[in-house]
Amino acid sequence: MKTLMRIVLALIVLAGVVIAAMIWVPEQRTPAKALDVPKSDITAAKGEYAMRTADCMACHTADGGEPFAGGRKIESPLGIIYSTNITPDKETGIGHYSLDDFRASLYDGLRKDGAHLYPAMPYENFRFLSEADVQSMYLYFMEDVPAVNNAVPATELKFPFNQRWGLRAWDWFALKNPEFKPVSDDAQINRGAYLVQGPAHCGACHSPRNLIMAQDGLTQESPAFLTGGELDGWSVPDLRGKDSVAGQWSTQQMANYFATGRNDYATSVGEMSLVVKHSLQYLTDEDNQAIAAYLTHLSGGTKAGSMAAQSPVVMTETERMLNTADPSLPLGAQLYLDNCGACHAMDGRGAPEIFPRLDGNDLVTADLATGLIHVILHGAELPSTEHRPAALRMQAHGWRLNDEEVAALATFIRQGWHNQASAVSASEVQPLR
Repeated sequence: MKTLMRIVLALIVLAGVVIAAMIWVPEQRTPAKALDVPKSDITAAKGEYAMRTADCMACHTADGGEPFAGGRKIESPLGIIYSTNITPDKETGIGHYSLDDFRASLYDGLRKDGAHLYPAMPYENFRFLSEADVQSMYLYFMEDVPAVNNAVPATELKFPFNQRWGLRAWDWFALKNPEFKPVSDDAQINRGAYLVQGPAHCGACHSPRNLIMAQDGLTQESPAFLTGGELDGWSVPDLRGKDSVAGQWSTQQMANYFATGRNDYATSVGEMSLVVKHSLQYLTDEDNQAIAAYLTHLSGGTKAGSMAAQSPVVMTETERMLNTADPSLPLGAQLYLDNCGACHAMDGRGAPEIFPRLDGNDLVTADLATGLIHVILHGAELPSTEHRPAALRMQAHGWRLNDEEVAALATFIRQGWHNQASAVSASEVQPLR
């Protein structure tokens, strides 16, 4: 209910912003012009790498569609938005875009015809892209990406959100100066900060939203930056606090997670699996290490991490209870033994890089149990990556467990071992089937 109230309030405020734009907010556009960049820094290969870092393929490729041809449905609180065709097709894509037009889309959220893009396109973050990356991406899309003639469905939102020109008010309030500022004297941390704040646009998911649904902080100067958010009803974890994974995992464990979707403590699920599949696995080891080093720096953690030290090998009451296999065990414990124990073990620690630990898992203990419920109902799959080619899959249990059983199992996991999260009700399960 609290989430629904926030969404309703945000919609009311955004509607007011749009109406204000129609009345008084002047057109804002940061001048888009080419800067002096050494020719050696502008290559299609570098553009492809920048594209991977920015995760363009995941959003601009529909299920079963051609790469970058658009048409993927993107859920938003305002309705469904369809991603655009960004192949160099001159009729339905961006083949008629100049470099300045391309830059204006990335920096200002403007199409060639002057219409405003919806901020499902993370141009808030792309404003930090370097000129070399912008020009290299343009070269890659225009020269290496095959043109695909594909007219995507028109995005149709209800009034006043269907008034694209009214988004200029949103831009006026939300957009900051398009310039990345170094955060440290350490070159590795600065590289990580550039990737996180700019092309990788981590804050688009991992930062909360304000009343106009803009990111509450685009750089570490904002206390809310990377402190967690909400996406499609799932809790998105904090990456900044000392108790976050960035504060507890070692930089190597974080880098392993980025490159493979798995490490000794966790495996990727939901949108993060797509990020690993389409983006992070293609980054160099040095860049994934740089991202990890920046997050460690930001959280106040140490390169060695602290999670192992916080997980003593003393047998918990949960483990002791499960090991009895008593027929009178509570329903949640029985269901865990029948469905989960063989992989995730009686101690809830799973198997490193294969079965994630459930004791202390952020997905398990999140404020919103949606993610855990979804995984129990529908299963989960780890992407195949260069370093870990096996695409491991957890089976779905929704076909054999009713709502009450799923709720009992989720509650047991959320409150077992050292976990102290709230209980789950059957009414929370039913809508997710």
